[in-house]
Amino acid sequence: MLARSFFFVLFLSTSYAFATPQSPAFAVKQHTALQMSGGAAAAGPAPDLKSPAALYDGAVAAGAAKAAGSSGKIFKLGVVAGAHIAFGAYLAISIGGACPGIAAQNPGLQKMIFGAFGLPFGLIMTLVTGAELFTGNTALVTAAVMEGKATKKDLAKNWFFSYIGNFVGSLLLAYLAFKSGTLGDGPAAVKIATAKCSTAFDVAFTRGILCNWLVCMAVYMASGCSTMIGKMTAVWFPISAFVALGLDHSVANMFIIPLGMLRGAEITIGQMMMKNIIPVTLGNIVGGALCVMAPYGTTFGKWGKKKEE
Repeated sequence: MLARSFFFVLFLSTSYAFATPQSPAFAVKQHTALQMSGGAAAAGPAPDLKSPAALYDGAVAAGAAKAAGSSGKIFKLGVVAGAHIAFGAYLAISIGGACPGIAAQNPGLQKMIFGAFGLPFGLIMTLVTGAELFTGNTALVTAAVMEGKATKKDLAKNWFFSYIGNFVGSLLLAYLAFKSGTLGDGPAAVKIATAKCSTAFDVAFTRGILCNWLVCMAVYMASGCSTMIGKMTAVWFPISAFVALGLDHSVANMFIIPLGMLRGAEITIGQMMMKNIIPVTLGNIVGGALCVMAPYGTTFGKWGKKKEE
């Protein structure tokens, strides 16, 4: 009965996302408000979804704008993004991590609940507000560099300060979540953190690749949508999928593992970094730069092509 109710609500919510009509005037206003950073608003109403070539060009423009930001701006917006993603992980642990009965009887459903309620809303907040998320920047800023719209120095600046900012925001939320007492005596935070620090380096690296492949596809697709509903739909499916699949996102783990440590997980800082954060981060870079952007860059852009072409 619980499973049927969950899928019924899920069906209604996703159907609404695809079917909600909008008046032309409202669509124009929404496009101006929700446009990704990296270019001025186009004259006239924009299509609900860009063509594949225009989608790539928009991603490059967004990456160029991010690369051009000052280190202070990137850091501050990185803190915000880290907090947003942490809020998503916080919700996922609070809901999906508090279903032991469902996990025992229907583990697939529990994984879906864990993925559906949490991380998607964290990424939506990040994208709509223009915050700086390291994992998304591995795709967008890389594309800008490969197209000659930014330098490698710009890429290093963006990646470094967004990463540090994300870490600070995640740690801040981990401490606040711990002090809030809202998780009660639930063992989920400790259990998840311990599991994430118990895998081999190559396993964590591979999970990082697969995770950011989906995360950057969400960012990429959302950048081509001109409406809030479109962006939410583009984000919800890939993000809920990576969480349900048990993959690893470096920024989310910057919250999850410290929270578990605060709640009693027997993990050292060295173990957190070497067993999870470092290999997952490296995998995230491969997933965003190569698995997502390289195919589109070589198809719609200048990747691997001679200058005279």
